[in-house]
Amino acid sequence: MFNKLLKRMADTETAIENDERVYAAAAQKVPEHIAIIMDGNGRWAKKRSLPRVAGHHEGMKTVRKITKLANELGVSYLTLYAFSTENWKRPKMEVDFLMRLPEEFLSVFLPELIEENVRVEMMGYHHNLPAHTIEAVRKAKEATKDNTGLVLNFALNYGSRAEIVDAVKNIAAQVAAGTLDISEITEEHITTGLMSCDMPEPDLLIRTSGEVRLSNFMLWQLAYTEFWFTETLWPDFGEESLLEAIENYQKRNRRFGGLKGEEAN
Repeated sequence: MFNKLLKRMADTETAIENDERVYAAAAQKVPEHIAIIMDGNGRWAKKRSLPRVAGHHEGMKTVRKITKLANELGVSYLTLYAFSTENWKRPKMEVDFLMRLPEEFLSVFLPELIEENVRVEMMGYHHNLPAHTIEAVRKAKEATKDNTGLVLNFALNYGSRAEIVDAVKNIAAQVAAGTLDISEITEEHITTGLMSCDMPEPDLLIRTSGEVRLSNFMLWQLAYTEFWFTETLWPDFGEESLLEAIENYQKRNRRFGGLKGEEAN
């Protein structure tokens, strides 16, 4: 009984400490757009002698926690790399499970997302996606379309190189049609041709599990994004991890290629 009481007291102290960190973080410059490469689900499961799909299911719970905290902190956009165009190479059983996760996640947590004023969006290619996956996303987008809080953007069947190629093709088509002169092409033409054109570029990119690469994720959009890598596996990435990433971001001096303050002298 005494041990349980001590644990409850410790949990309460941790919760109070986290609340204080949330208030402190929210009082400073919060990233408007956070992008996350959610990595390590399979390794999390393997460490526990569980099938890989168990890690993906646990990772779904992390999405819920991180979405709620990001919304509370005042983050405007949260983009989650849920499934890449290269992930189709994985075993069929795992792919089938991953294609069911959006349906399960959105059906279970949609009422909570609506209550939290979160708007669901998706960027990625619809081809190859099962009908039930597309329908789950469609329902969530429709149900949350009028929400004005955090935009929860799932990158699903998404690949940045293909996205850039499509943007270039669109520019080429305009040139061929005579509606755009080659000399008039700017970076903005590519930016507006990307799936993320309605969102600001990410301020902070987080990748979990210790991997240090972009894996074909938002290559154009991340040109001046601050990167934060952690050894923590995605299912273990909790509120403290997100706060740590944001606190680290808030200490950085973003110059976007220029100089600020005394550096300019």
